[in-house]
Amino acid sequence: MTASGKAPLGALFWTFTRIGLLGFGGGPAMIPLVQQEVVKRHAWLSDEEFADILAIGNTLPGPIATKMPGYIGYRVAGTLGCLVAVTAVILPMILAMIALLTVFSRYRDVAWIRGMGQAVVPVVMVMMGQLTLDFWHKSRLALGWIASLALAATSGVLIYFVGIHPGLIIGALLVAALLRPALRRKEATQ
Repeated sequence: MTASGKAPLGALFWTFTRIGLLGFGGGPAMIPLVQQEVVKRHAWLSDEEFADILAIGNTLPGPIATKMPGYIGYRVAGTLGCLVAVTAVILPMILAMIALLTVFSRYRDVAWIRGMGQAVVPVVMVMMGQLTLDFWHKSRLALGWIASLALAATSGVLIYFVGIHPGLIIGALLVAALLRPALRRKEATQ
């Protein structure tokens, strides 16, 4: 797949502007929106390509809210696409942050202002649940339900009880996946 000519810059800009405007809850909450726009609406990437970008994005330092648009923009429209996507996703955040902080500092004691923030949490929870179910389905189809469940349980224990950073676990799984074909080729030649 080439990194240029696949997505018009205008469509890329408005797609990531929309994501930036609707991405309440920060970077992780934006992931389902990015998937909906990039995979389902515009078909710039397949589900597998999106999952790969998400995995790689989680292993790198920095906010996922800029890493994913940057890489997707580069992937579908080259270097200029990267710049357009990152600018489009952060511009609404910057403008909204300035506006909301101004309003919040002035009206922070008003009940409905406090309620706005609390009302968004269940919506983000549902979006993250949908993304989790989508990834479970893809994992189950690719690896089988036993291997998927074992990887999920092991990862959960390592993250929540042992305290290992998720990026390290994803990185280890990527290395294992890269080495696995080499091991299979080596076994086949023996």
